[in-house]
Amino acid sequence: METNKKGFVGRIRAMGWGFAAMLFIGGILFWGAFNTAMEWTNREEFCISCHEMKDNVYQEYRNTIHASNRSGVRATCPDCHVPKAWGPKMIRKIQASNEVLHKVLGTIDTPEKFNAKRLELAKHEWERMKKTDSRECRNCHNYDGFDYAEQGRRSSKAHQTGLNEGKTCIDCHKGIAHTLPEVEQAIGAPKQGATPEEFHPPVKPEEAKPEADKPAKG
Repeated sequence: METNKKGFVGRIRAMGWGFAAMLFIGGILFWGAFNTAMEWTNREEFCISCHEMKDNVYQEYRNTIHASNRSGVRATCPDCHVPKAWGPKMIRKIQASNEVLHKVLGTIDTPEKFNAKRLELAKHEWERMKKTDSRECRNCHNYDGFDYAEQGRRSSKAHQTGLNEGKTCIDCHKGIAHTLPEVEQAIGAPKQGATPEEFHPPVKPEEAKPEADKPAKG
């Protein structure tokens, strides 16, 4: 046994720089293939390759400002739903593997099934964006870059108020790219919909900016 070990180690040593070079080249090839696969799955074409997405949320997205606007700048599916940073991106990819299971199970393979799950799916995404301070939104939109003088009066006031209250993009901009779930109201038949508070959650006292820090009136 000892002889076999020495023989194996000896062969590795005999390979020397050639073996190290092979490992290095192999690592580059592996990383290139892995990165290529990640980028391939980060395309809008990949996201809508299943009819569950193409026939539902993609059709809603096409009629929004993120898909068509005067400047021609588009935010595609991965821009909003996949982190740019490598670590968070890998975590998101692992989490998304659960979608393959539901594809096989046919969980949302018809418009009726999709709409029945719309509120649940929306809540998952709202919660994710809330936890990350709307990280993907801030790839293009950032409070620090706002020129309030160039905004409409209503937008300027809302953005400054939101900043002072510690709000993040998704607190006010739910439904910016997809149809909102129905709102549950105390009239008519039950809709199994969202409550108004889920669209615009009340500000918690600890999240609000202290009065002393707010600009004085007059």
